[in-house]
Amino acid sequence: MVFPNSSKLQGAVEVDETYIGSEEKEGKRGRGTENKILVAVAVELDDEEKLGRVRINVIPDASGDSLKIFVTNHIEKGSTVITDGWSGYTFLASEGYQHTAIPKKHVDSEDKSLPHVHMIISLLKRWLLGTHQGAVGEKHLQLYLDEYVFRFNRRKSAERRLLFYRLLESAMQTETVTYKKLTDHKIE
Repeated sequence: MVFPNSSKLQGAVEVDETYIGSEEKEGKRGRGTENKILVAVAVELDDEEKLGRVRINVIPDASGDSLKIFVTNHIEKGSTVITDGWSGYTFLASEGYQHTAIPKKHVDSEDKSLPHVHMIISLLKRWLLGTHQGAVGEKHLQLYLDEYVFRFNRRKSAERRLLFYRLLESAMQTETVTYKKLTDHKIE
């Protein structure tokens, strides 16, 4: 559902990562958790500091290499990338981005440090829980994330009738997903 040639986010962009998955019964939380899928989220802010477009992708880990691929694929060079103090974002300045780090220790709660990206994460998790009853496996998660991005980025569309047209346009430009590929239980 995501247009393959979509323009990159630009201007001020908040970026963070989150884990998607079922509740942990016991064990570690946060970056040390098991049985959850790591997802990177980027939110473009408009001139009034309101939510703009979003990009969301499954990433293998929170390393600088994985985050660099996500950022360079989705954010225009020269943009201001706002992150938490995670060391995985140290590449930003050398790649042509302006970097603003807001360490969690300088704010009252995590939601205040990156309010826009955390709102998107909260809405995404609520959508997955409400619509899909939280039963989204790792194999198909990126497809669900693409659907969420498509819907969210078109929430203010003045021409609602063009949504179906855009969906068809995107379908014509993306690789065909066969039934075998959908039902193959090997994770790529």
